[in-house]
Amino acid sequence: MAKRKTPKSKEIVDLKPQAEKLTQEELTELQTTVGKVDRLHLEIGKVEAQKHNFLHMLAGVQDEIKLLQTKLEDNYGSVDIDVRDGTIKAKENGQADS
Repeated sequence: MAKRKTPKSKEIVDLKPQAEKLTQEELTELQTTVGKVDRLHLEIGKVEAQKHNFLHMLAGVQDEIKLLQTKLEDNYGSVDIDVRDGTIKAKENGQADS
């Protein structure tokens, strides 16, 4: 095998020129896209805050239902009540339908 006449380079030289800045078009596109992401994050945050409030409201209404169930049970005993028309029906075998 023949010997190399030129020594091997120890550094790799990148011949592609390095840009120092994006073009105005690229910068505008990037800023627009990042702006969309930011707006979507903001909207998601708003929806999550609403969800949190709704869950608290739901818990309050569920507590109201428990109080109403207790009140109705005190007045009518352990019965089944049709929520649509208010019909009272005695429970069969002392157990409510599941």
